[in-house]
Amino acid sequence: MAVKTLATPAVSELAQSRQMREALQWLTREKQWITETHLQLCRIPAPTFLEQDRAAWMLSQFRELGCTAHIDQTGNVIAAPEPIPDEQPIIAITAHLDTVFAPRLKEDIYIDSDGRLKGPGVADNGPGLVALLAIARAVKTFGTPDDAAAGLLFVANVGEEGEGNLSGFRFLCGKSPLAHRIAAFLVLDGATTDHIIVRALGSRRFDLTFTGPGGHSWSDFGTGNPVHALAHAIAFFTDTRLDAHPRSSINVGVIEAGGAVNSIAAEARAKVDIRSESNEKINELVAVLHECVERAQEIENHRATTGKVVARLKEIGSRPAAQLPEKSPILAYLRAVDAHLGIRAQLECSSTDANIPLSLNIPAISIGAGGQGGGAHTIHEWFNPEGRDLGLKRILLTAAMLLRFGAA
Repeated sequence: MAVKTLATPAVSELAQSRQMREALQWLTREKQWITETHLQLCRIPAPTFLEQDRAAWMLSQFRELGCTAHIDQTGNVIAAPEPIPDEQPIIAITAHLDTVFAPRLKEDIYIDSDGRLKGPGVADNGPGLVALLAIARAVKTFGTPDDAAAGLLFVANVGEEGEGNLSGFRFLCGKSPLAHRIAAFLVLDGATTDHIIVRALGSRRFDLTFTGPGGHSWSDFGTGNPVHALAHAIAFFTDTRLDAHPRSSINVGVIEAGGAVNSIAAEARAKVDIRSESNEKINELVAVLHECVERAQEIENHRATTGKVVARLKEIGSRPAAQLPEKSPILAYLRAVDAHLGIRAQLECSSTDANIPLSLNIPAISIGAGGQGGGAHTIHEWFNPEGRDLGLKRILLTAAMLLRFGAA
Protein backbone atom coordinates (compact mmCIF):
# COMPACT_ATOMS: atom_id res chain seq x y z
CA MET A 1 0.00 0.00 0.00
CA ALA A 2 1.20 3.52 -0.76
CA VAL A 3 0.77 4.63 2.82
CA LYS A 4 0.41 8.38 2.35
CA THR A 5 -2.06 8.26 -0.49
CA LEU A 6 -4.27 5.37 0.62
CA ALA A 7 -4.37 5.70 4.43
CA THR A 8 -7.20 8.25 4.57
CA PRO A 9 -9.70 6.44 2.32
CA ALA A 10 -8.79 3.19 4.08
CA VAL A 11 -9.80 4.70 7.43
CA SER A 12 -13.16 5.79 5.99
CA GLU A 13 -13.76 2.31 4.62
CA LEU A 14 -12.96 0.71 7.96
CA ALA A 15 -15.15 3.15 9.89
CA GLN A 16 -18.12 2.37 7.62
CA SER A 17 -17.89 -1.41 8.04
CA ARG A 18 -20.67 -2.95 10.13
CA GLN A 19 -18.42 -4.22 12.95
CA MET A 20 -16.48 -1.00 13.28
CA ARG A 21 -19.53 1.25 13.05
CA GLU A 22 -21.25 -0.66 15.86
CA ALA A 23 -18.08 -0.70 17.98
CA LEU A 24 -17.55 3.05 17.57
CA GLN A 25 -21.16 3.75 18.54
CA TRP A 26 -20.77 1.50 21.58
CA LEU A 27 -17.73 3.47 22.80
CA THR A 28 -19.92 6.58 22.94
CA ARG A 29 -22.98 4.82 24.35
CA GLU A 30 -21.18 3.09 27.24
CA LYS A 31 -19.69 6.20 28.86
CA GLN A 32 -21.10 5.32 32.28
CA TRP A 33 -19.67 1.80 32.32
CA ILE A 34 -16.28 3.09 31.22
CA THR A 35 -16.20 5.77 33.94
CA GLU A 36 -17.32 3.34 36.64
CA THR A 37 -14.61 0.91 35.56
CA HIS A 38 -12.07 3.74 35.66
CA LEU A 39 -13.08 4.60 39.22
CA GLN A 40 -12.90 0.98 40.35
CA LEU A 41 -9.43 0.26 38.95
CA CYS A 42 -7.92 3.49 40.33
CA ARG A 43 -9.04 2.50 43.83
CA ILE A 44 -6.62 -0.43 43.68
CA PRO A 45 -3.20 0.89 44.79
CA ALA A 46 -0.40 0.17 42.31
CA PRO A 47 2.78 2.06 43.22
CA THR A 48 5.83 1.02 41.23
CA PHE A 49 7.05 -2.47 42.30
CA LEU A 50 3.69 -3.14 44.00
CA GLU A 51 1.37 -3.50 41.00
CA GLN A 52 0.29 -7.07 41.84
CA ASP A 53 -3.24 -6.37 43.12
CA ARG A 54 -4.12 -4.16 40.17
CA ALA A 55 -2.60 -6.70 37.78
CA ALA A 56 -4.76 -9.45 39.28
CA TRP A 57 -7.85 -7.25 38.89
CA MET A 58 -7.03 -6.48 35.26
CA LEU A 59 -6.48 -10.19 34.62
CA SER A 60 -9.94 -11.02 35.97
CA GLN A 61 -11.52 -8.25 33.89
CA PHE A 62 -9.96 -9.49 30.67
CA ARG A 63 -11.07 -13.04 31.41
CA GLU A 64 -14.62 -11.91 32.18
CA LEU A 65 -14.66 -10.25 28.75
CA GLY A 66 -13.76 -13.58 27.16
CA CYS A 67 -10.10 -12.86 26.43
CA THR A 68 -7.35 -15.39 27.00
CA ALA A 69 -5.11 -13.79 29.60
CA HIS A 70 -2.18 -14.47 31.89
CA ILE A 71 0.46 -12.64 33.93
CA ASP A 72 3.99 -13.07 32.64
CA GLN A 73 7.05 -13.62 34.82
CA THR A 74 7.77 -9.91 35.25
CA GLY A 75 4.19 -9.01 36.25
CA ASN A 76 2.73 -7.78 32.95
CA VAL A 77 -0.88 -8.70 32.19
CA ILE A 78 -1.06 -10.19 28.69
CA ALA A 79 -4.49 -10.60 27.06
CA ALA A 80 -5.75 -11.48 23.59
CA PRO A 81 -9.35 -11.27 22.34
CA GLU A 82 -8.68 -14.24 20.04
CA PRO A 83 -5.93 -16.90 19.97
CA ILE A 84 -2.97 -15.60 17.97
CA PRO A 85 -1.59 -18.07 15.40
CA ASP A 86 2.14 -18.73 15.69
CA GLU A 87 2.92 -17.07 12.36
CA GLN A 88 0.70 -14.03 12.96
CA PRO A 89 2.45 -10.66 13.57
CA ILE A 90 1.19 -8.99 16.75
CA ILE A 91 -0.09 -5.45 17.22
CA ALA A 92 0.18 -4.57 20.92
CA ILE A 93 -1.93 -1.94 22.68
CA THR A 94 -0.38 -1.20 26.06
CA ALA A 95 -0.86 0.88 29.22
CA HIS A 96 1.23 0.92 32.37
CA LEU A 97 -0.20 -0.31 35.67
CA ASP A 98 1.92 1.66 38.12
CA THR A 99 1.43 5.11 39.60
CA VAL A 100 3.78 7.59 41.27
CA PHE A 101 1.47 7.99 44.28
CA ALA A 102 -1.15 5.55 45.52
CA PRO A 103 -4.45 6.12 47.34
CA ARG A 104 -4.37 5.25 51.05
CA LEU A 105 -8.12 4.68 51.14
CA LYS A 106 -10.69 3.89 48.46
CA GLU A 107 -12.35 7.19 49.31
CA ASP A 108 -9.23 9.00 48.08
CA ILE A 109 -10.48 8.22 44.56
CA TYR A 110 -13.84 9.87 43.90
CA ILE A 111 -15.99 11.74 41.39
CA ASP A 112 -16.61 15.38 42.23
CA SER A 113 -19.76 17.41 41.62
CA ASP A 114 -18.51 18.39 38.13
CA GLY A 115 -18.14 14.75 37.08
CA ARG A 116 -14.34 14.76 37.25
CA LEU A 117 -12.40 11.88 38.78
CA LYS A 118 -10.02 12.95 41.54
CA GLY A 119 -7.10 11.23 43.23
CA PRO A 120 -3.68 9.67 42.61
CA GLY A 121 -3.43 7.87 39.29
CA VAL A 122 -6.76 8.91 37.78
CA ALA A 123 -4.96 10.71 34.93
CA ASP A 124 -1.70 8.72 34.84
CA ASN A 125 -2.53 6.04 33.94
CA GLY A 126 -6.21 5.32 34.67
CA PRO A 127 -7.35 6.45 31.20
CA GLY A 128 -4.91 4.12 29.45
CA LEU A 129 -5.84 1.07 31.49
CA VAL A 130 -9.60 1.52 31.17
CA ALA A 131 -9.08 2.07 27.44
CA LEU A 132 -7.58 -1.43 27.20
CA LEU A 133 -10.71 -2.88 28.77
CA ALA A 134 -13.10 -0.75 26.69
CA ILE A 135 -11.39 -1.65 23.41
CA ALA A 136 -11.25 -5.32 24.44
CA ARG A 137 -14.97 -5.34 25.21
CA ALA A 138 -15.82 -3.60 21.93
CA VAL A 139 -13.73 -6.08 19.94
CA LYS A 140 -15.17 -9.10 21.74
CA THR A 141 -18.71 -7.82 21.27
CA PHE A 142 -18.59 -6.68 17.66
CA GLY A 143 -15.48 -8.26 16.14
CA THR A 144 -13.21 -6.51 13.64
CA PRO A 145 -13.23 -6.18 9.86
CA ASP A 146 -11.53 -9.16 8.18
CA ASP A 147 -11.62 -10.96 11.56
CA ALA A 148 -8.25 -9.32 12.22
CA ALA A 149 -8.57 -9.46 16.02
CA ALA A 150 -6.44 -12.62 15.95
CA GLY A 151 -3.38 -10.39 15.75
CA LEU A 152 -4.33 -8.03 18.60
CA LEU A 153 -2.70 -8.08 22.02
CA PHE A 154 -3.50 -6.05 25.14
CA VAL A 155 -0.74 -5.45 27.69
CA ALA A 156 -1.07 -3.85 31.13
CA ASN A 157 2.59 -3.54 32.04
CA VAL A 158 4.59 -2.89 35.18
CA GLY A 159 7.48 -0.58 35.91
CA GLU A 160 6.91 2.52 33.79
CA GLU A 161 7.22 5.15 36.50
CA GLY A 162 10.39 6.33 38.23
CA GLU A 163 12.76 3.61 39.34
CA GLY A 164 10.64 0.98 37.62
CA ASN A 165 13.03 1.76 34.75
CA LEU A 166 10.59 0.44 32.11
CA SER A 167 11.08 -3.08 33.45
CA GLY A 168 7.82 -4.41 32.00
CA PHE A 169 8.70 -3.26 28.50
CA ARG A 170 12.31 -4.36 28.78
CA PHE A 171 11.05 -7.89 29.37
CA LEU A 172 8.32 -7.61 26.73
CA CYS A 173 10.80 -6.52 24.06
CA GLY A 174 13.62 -8.73 25.27
CA LYS A 175 13.17 -12.06 27.04
CA SER A 176 9.43 -12.51 26.52
CA PRO A 177 8.43 -15.37 24.18
CA LEU A 178 6.38 -12.74 22.32
CA ALA A 179 9.27 -10.33 21.77
CA HIS A 180 10.18 -11.32 18.21
CA ARG A 181 6.52 -11.36 17.10
CA ILE A 182 5.36 -7.88 18.07
CA ALA A 183 5.32 -5.75 14.91
CA ALA A 184 4.19 -2.45 16.50
CA PHE A 185 3.22 -0.87 19.79
CA LEU A 186 0.39 1.58 20.44
CA VAL A 187 1.24 2.89 23.92
CA LEU A 188 -1.56 4.56 25.89
CA ASP A 189 -0.27 6.94 28.53
CA GLY A 190 -2.45 9.56 30.20
CA ALA A 191 -5.33 11.58 28.79
CA THR A 192 -6.09 13.93 25.84
CA THR A 193 -5.85 13.50 22.07
CA ASP A 194 -3.65 16.49 21.33
CA HIS A 195 -0.24 14.83 21.22
CA ILE A 196 1.63 12.05 19.44
CA ILE A 197 4.88 10.96 21.05
CA VAL A 198 7.28 10.02 18.24
CA ARG A 199 10.56 10.94 19.93
CA ALA A 200 11.70 9.13 23.04
CA LEU A 201 13.20 11.39 25.69
CA GLY A 202 16.25 9.68 27.13
CA SER A 203 17.28 9.74 30.77
CA ARG A 204 19.75 8.37 33.29
CA ARG A 205 19.20 8.42 37.03
CA PHE A 206 21.65 8.13 39.89
CA ASP A 207 21.74 7.58 43.61
CA LEU A 208 24.52 9.79 45.01
CA THR A 209 25.76 8.96 48.51
CA PHE A 210 28.45 10.55 50.67
CA THR A 211 29.46 8.70 53.86
CA GLY A 212 31.69 9.61 56.80
CA PRO A 213 32.24 8.76 60.48
CA GLY A 214 29.64 11.25 61.77
CA GLY A 215 29.86 12.81 65.21
CA HIS A 216 28.95 15.72 67.49
CA SER A 217 28.59 19.10 65.84
CA TRP A 218 30.90 20.72 68.46
CA SER A 219 33.28 18.14 69.89
CA ASP A 220 33.84 16.45 66.53
CA PHE A 221 33.97 19.60 64.46
CA GLY A 222 36.46 19.14 61.65
CA THR A 223 35.25 15.66 60.81
CA GLY A 224 34.38 15.24 57.15
CA ASN A 225 30.71 16.11 56.71
CA PRO A 226 28.71 14.14 54.09
CA VAL A 227 25.97 16.80 54.06
CA HIS A 228 28.42 19.56 53.22
CA ALA A 229 29.99 17.41 50.49
CA LEU A 230 26.59 16.60 49.03
CA ALA A 231 25.62 20.27 49.06
CA HIS A 232 28.77 21.15 47.11
CA ALA A 233 28.14 18.39 44.56
CA ILE A 234 24.56 19.51 44.01
CA ALA A 235 25.56 23.16 43.68
CA PHE A 236 28.33 22.38 41.20
CA PHE A 237 26.14 20.14 39.07
CA THR A 238 23.07 22.37 39.00
CA ASP A 239 25.27 25.25 37.84
CA THR A 240 25.98 23.29 34.65
CA ARG A 241 25.05 25.32 31.59
CA LEU A 242 22.53 23.64 29.29
CA ASP A 243 22.23 24.69 25.66
CA ALA A 244 18.89 25.02 23.89
CA HIS A 245 19.71 22.19 21.48
CA PRO A 246 19.50 19.38 22.13
CA ARG A 247 16.99 20.14 24.83
CA SER A 248 18.17 18.69 28.17
CA SER A 249 17.42 18.94 31.88
CA ILE A 250 18.97 18.06 35.22
CA ASN A 251 17.14 17.66 38.51
CA VAL A 252 17.85 16.65 42.10
CA GLY A 253 14.54 15.12 43.15
CA VAL A 254 15.31 13.59 46.57
CA ILE A 255 17.67 14.56 49.40
CA GLU A 256 18.05 12.51 52.56
CA ALA A 257 20.48 13.30 55.38
CA GLY A 258 20.97 13.72 59.09
CA GLY A 259 18.84 13.19 62.16
CA ALA A 260 19.56 16.12 64.46
CA VAL A 261 20.68 19.71 64.15
CA ASN A 262 23.58 19.15 66.56
CA SER A 263 25.09 16.09 64.90
CA ILE A 264 27.35 15.50 61.92
CA ALA A 265 25.53 13.06 59.68
CA ALA A 266 27.21 9.78 58.80
CA GLU A 267 25.48 9.69 55.43
CA ALA A 268 23.86 12.04 52.93
CA ARG A 269 22.03 10.93 49.80
CA ALA A 270 20.44 12.48 46.76
CA LYS A 271 18.74 11.15 43.64
CA VAL A 272 19.68 12.83 40.39
CA ASP A 273 17.75 12.81 37.11
CA ILE A 274 19.39 13.68 33.78
CA ARG A 275 17.26 13.94 30.62
CA SER A 276 17.92 14.83 27.01
CA GLU A 277 16.70 14.30 23.48
CA SER A 278 20.24 13.10 22.69
CA ASN A 279 22.00 10.02 24.08
CA GLU A 280 25.34 11.73 23.45
CA LYS A 281 24.31 14.74 25.55
CA ILE A 282 23.17 12.47 28.36
CA ASN A 283 26.57 10.78 28.41
CA GLU A 284 28.25 14.19 28.45
CA LEU A 285 26.16 15.29 31.45
CA VAL A 286 26.87 12.02 33.28
CA ALA A 287 30.58 12.73 32.90
CA VAL A 288 30.01 16.22 34.32
CA LEU A 289 28.14 14.73 37.28
CA HIS A 290 31.10 12.44 38.05
CA GLU A 291 33.46 15.42 37.91
CA CYS A 292 31.24 17.44 40.28
CA VAL A 293 31.09 14.57 42.79
CA GLU A 294 34.86 14.12 42.74
CA ARG A 295 35.40 17.85 43.15
CA ALA A 296 32.98 18.03 46.09
CA GLN A 297 34.70 15.09 47.80
CA GLU A 298 38.12 16.68 47.36
CA ILE A 299 36.96 20.03 48.77
CA GLU A 300 35.36 18.49 51.86
CA ASN A 301 38.28 16.18 52.56
CA HIS A 302 40.76 19.04 52.12
CA ARG A 303 38.80 21.03 54.71
CA ALA A 304 38.42 18.12 57.14
CA THR A 305 41.05 17.63 59.84
CA THR A 306 39.92 14.07 60.51
CA GLY A 307 37.46 11.48 59.24
CA LYS A 308 37.27 11.75 55.47
CA VAL A 309 34.12 11.43 53.34
CA VAL A 310 33.65 8.83 50.61
CA ALA A 311 31.41 9.28 47.58
CA ARG A 312 29.46 6.61 45.73
CA LEU A 313 27.49 7.21 42.54
CA LYS A 314 25.16 4.36 41.59
CA GLU A 315 23.04 4.29 38.44
CA ILE A 316 19.41 3.42 39.22
CA GLY A 317 17.77 3.98 35.85
CA SER A 318 18.47 4.40 32.16
CA ARG A 319 16.06 5.16 29.32
CA PRO A 320 17.41 5.42 25.78
CA ALA A 321 16.59 8.34 23.51
CA ALA A 322 15.25 7.35 20.10
CA GLN A 323 12.96 8.49 17.29
CA LEU A 324 10.26 7.01 15.07
CA PRO A 325 11.15 7.35 11.37
CA GLU A 326 9.23 10.18 9.74
CA LYS A 327 7.75 7.89 7.06
CA SER A 328 6.71 5.13 9.43
CA PRO A 329 3.32 3.59 8.46
CA ILE A 330 2.06 3.69 12.08
CA LEU A 331 2.35 7.50 12.05
CA ALA A 332 0.62 7.74 8.67
CA TYR A 333 -2.24 5.57 9.94
CA LEU A 334 -2.67 7.66 13.07
CA ARG A 335 -2.58 10.90 11.10
CA ALA A 336 -5.24 9.52 8.75
CA VAL A 337 -7.40 8.50 11.71
CA ASP A 338 -7.00 11.96 13.21
CA ALA A 339 -8.07 13.55 9.93
CA HIS A 340 -11.13 11.30 9.83
CA LEU A 341 -12.09 12.16 13.43
CA GLY A 342 -11.22 15.86 13.23
CA ILE A 343 -8.35 15.63 15.73
CA ARG A 344 -5.42 18.04 15.63
CA ALA A 345 -2.36 16.68 17.37
CA GLN A 346 1.27 17.78 17.65
CA LEU A 347 4.32 15.55 17.38
CA GLU A 348 6.17 15.63 20.68
CA CYS A 349 9.08 14.20 22.66
CA SER A 350 8.51 12.48 26.00
CA SER A 351 9.66 9.61 28.18
CA THR A 352 7.26 6.65 27.99
CA ASP A 353 7.27 2.88 27.57
CA ALA A 354 7.74 3.54 23.85
CA ASN A 355 11.41 4.39 24.55
CA ILE A 356 12.29 0.71 24.58
CA PRO A 357 10.77 -0.47 21.27
CA LEU A 358 11.85 2.73 19.50
CA SER A 359 15.44 2.14 20.63
CA LEU A 360 15.17 -1.36 19.08
CA ASN A 361 13.74 0.00 15.80
CA ILE A 362 10.30 -1.45 16.52
CA PRO A 363 7.51 0.95 15.42
CA ALA A 364 5.89 2.54 18.47
CA ILE A 365 3.80 5.59 19.22
CA SER A 366 2.55 6.88 22.57
CA ILE A 367 -0.77 8.74 22.74
CA GLY A 368 -3.33 9.77 25.33
CA ALA A 369 -6.55 7.83 25.77
CA GLY A 370 -8.97 10.77 25.51
CA GLY A 371 -10.68 13.08 27.96
CA GLN A 372 -8.71 15.72 29.84
CA GLY A 373 -6.40 15.32 32.79
CA GLY A 374 -3.98 17.19 34.99
CA GLY A 375 -1.90 17.12 38.16
CA ALA A 376 0.11 14.10 37.00
CA HIS A 377 2.69 12.81 39.50
CA THR A 378 0.95 14.57 42.39
CA ILE A 379 -1.73 13.54 44.87
CA HIS A 380 -4.06 16.08 43.24
CA GLU A 381 -4.56 14.33 39.90
CA TRP A 382 -7.84 14.86 38.09
CA PHE A 383 -9.50 13.47 34.98
CA ASN A 384 -12.47 14.83 33.05
CA PRO A 385 -14.13 12.04 31.00
CA GLU A 386 -15.89 14.50 28.68
CA GLY A 387 -14.88 13.59 25.14
CA ARG A 388 -13.14 10.38 26.19
CA ASP A 389 -14.96 8.42 23.46
CA LEU A 390 -13.08 10.39 20.78
CA GLY A 391 -9.79 9.09 22.16
CA LEU A 392 -11.12 5.52 22.32
CA LYS A 393 -12.32 5.68 18.72
CA ARG A 394 -8.89 6.94 17.72
CA ILE A 395 -7.23 3.95 19.40
CA LEU A 396 -9.58 1.40 17.88
CA LEU A 397 -9.34 2.76 14.33
CA THR A 398 -5.55 3.02 14.49
CA ALA A 399 -5.27 -0.55 15.76
CA ALA A 400 -7.61 -1.71 12.98
CA MET A 401 -5.40 -0.02 10.37
CA LEU A 402 -2.32 -1.74 11.78
CA LEU A 403 -4.08 -5.09 11.84
CA ARG A 404 -5.26 -4.74 8.25
CA PHE A 405 -2.17 -3.27 6.60
CA GLY A 406 0.70 -4.12 8.95
CA ALA A 407 3.36 -1.87 10.47
CA ALA A 408 6.15 -2.38 7.94
